[in-house]
Amino acid sequence: MTLQILSTPGDRTETLLKEAIEGAIPGAEVEVTAGGAGHFELRVRSAAFAGQSRVDQQRSVYAAIGHLMKGETAPVHAIDRLETVIP
Repeated sequence: MTLQILSTPGDRTETLLKEAIEGAIPGAEVEVTAGGAGHFELRVRSAAFAGQSRVDQQRSVYAAIGHLMKGETAPVHAIDRLETVIP
């Protein structure tokens, strides 16, 4: 079994990440930065994070993008940095 990383900086994966998070987290403002193939940094700002621990905030983000990280041909290999912010 060979893992294939299909995304490259600037491809549609950035848009898919942004749309998935915005769709799952009410009022989310999302910034996506692509690194190397399959690697991304995320900054997610949402009032929905109020009252949640940092771990729960991050779990919400990973739950939203999990489908983009599964399987041998997943477009997202790693989230190198995840920042969650409460406005």
